[in-house]
Amino acid sequence: MRLETALDTTPVIAILRATSAKHLVAVAETLRAAGIRAVEFTLTTPGAYDALAAFTADGMALGAGTVTTPEEARRAVEAGAGYLISPAVCLDVIAEARTLGVPVLPGAYTPTEVLSAWRAGADLVKLFPAATGGVAHLKAIRAPLPDIPLVPTGGIGLDDAAAYLDAGARAVGIGAPLIGDACETGDLDALRTRADALIERIRR
Repeated sequence: MRLETALDTTPVIAILRATSAKHLVAVAETLRAAGIRAVEFTLTTPGAYDALAAFTADGMALGAGTVTTPEEARRAVEAGAGYLISPAVCLDVIAEARTLGVPVLPGAYTPTEVLSAWRAGADLVKLFPAATGGVAHLKAIRAPLPDIPLVPTGGIGLDDAAAYLDAGARAVGIGAPLIGDACETGDLDALRTRADALIERIRR
């Protein structure tokens, strides 16, 4: 599934980060069953490349996160990532994503960073860390740059997501508040409950 299609269905990118990749695939499958269509395996998770290769992403957009070098971008796409997310404006990663033909979401915080990322070829821009400035910061960035699709990420809770979307975010990136300890313990029942609650809140 294309990332844009996934976000049209459910405007959430679930961020999976853990001390091992043991439960990443099971967590992603649970999120897919709950209705979340975009998931990010962070490359800071040991074994992330193998997890990317092991996950059958039918009906879901599978991406790689914390991509900071062109080599990581190439390895992630070779392993099965359909889009790339960076924590900063890594111009070489943006260029590599263009070469590889996959969407890229660089991280940016200021208007200068957001516009620089967009002009360099970003498909969407990850507003990071979102919680530092909150919804007010998103609105302030969008005022002069309304045509750049922003995906606020970092510190967004389940109760906050709808406010960001109402303020004009293309989607939200959510990690620990949604995933909890599922990537560490494999507790999928609690994960499903949180995913159901998130989807209910953003679809009201």
